[in-house]
Amino acid sequence: MFDIVKRLMGQDKEPAESGGAPSGSDRILMAACALLLEMAAIDGEFSAEEQQAVLAIMRQDYGVDAHAASDIMAAAQAERARSIDLWRFTNIINQHYSKADKLRVIETIWKVVYTDGRLHGHEDHLVHTLATLLNLSHPELIAAKLRVKKAQGF
Repeated sequence: MFDIVKRLMGQDKEPAESGGAPSGSDRILMAACALLLEMAAIDGEFSAEEQQAVLAIMRQDYGVDAHAASDIMAAAQAERARSIDLWRFTNIINQHYSKADKLRVIETIWKVVYTDGRLHGHEDHLVHTLATLLNLSHPELIAAKLRVKKAQGF
């Protein structure tokens, strides 16, 4: 676990071992996870249901195994605690993800929003801020929201 955490936090200067994800991929996953965690915690509470939702998203949407998902989430929590803003995470995503990839990120953020079945004002504000930081338009944001709501049966 400590090796992946060091790689995610940029403290490991050695290249990733063969068979593992490259450090760049790890940092992108950590950045995406940090955004999910920020959304989950925006109301001042990070419930077990939200934690399970983030882990499920990491496994299902990002294709990470359960152990790696836990490691990535721990590293993202640590980086989030040290960060003064969300720009550093969205900047990593902007540098490495296509528009389609960024739309998938915002969809996963909407999934976290609707973990409890409703949209709160502070969540709405944050998701709009994240869309702006990810260079997504308002129509793209709303289309992603509607796709998630439809998929979740809302």
